[in-house]
Amino acid sequence: QVQLAESGGGFVQAGGSLTLSCAASGRTFSNNVMGWFRQAPGKEREFVAAINWSGAFTDYGDSVKGRFTISRDTAKNIMYLHMNNLKPEDTAVYYCAARSSAKIVVIDTEYAYWGQGIQVTVSS
Repeated sequence: QVQLAESGGGFVQAGGSLTLSCAASGRTFSNNVMGWFRQAPGKEREFVAAINWSGAFTDYGDSVKGRFTISRDTAKNIMYLHMNNLKPEDTAVYYCAARSSAKIVVIDTEYAYWGQGIQVTVSS
């Protein structure tokens, strides 16, 4: 079993920056894909970003392209989401996810492992 734990969330003003971390533990596996999703109150869970094992391939949701950057440190089993120029509409619970496949996908049901989620609040 894989355990994922998010950290780094909090409260920030619009235009500010925040970095989320996701630490993986337990039965970690190589050649996987890790990603970030978010869910705002009253809305469906939304794809934010994903990265493959080597970090050579990434994908981003349209709403965060150019503002967010995903990265990972495979030696430490940690994934990051660097968020810049934050907007009030970025306010949501952010979830770390992982799948035991080399292919990046944007559908949340394709990810088997999930963290508990962490709140990010952006004030206007």
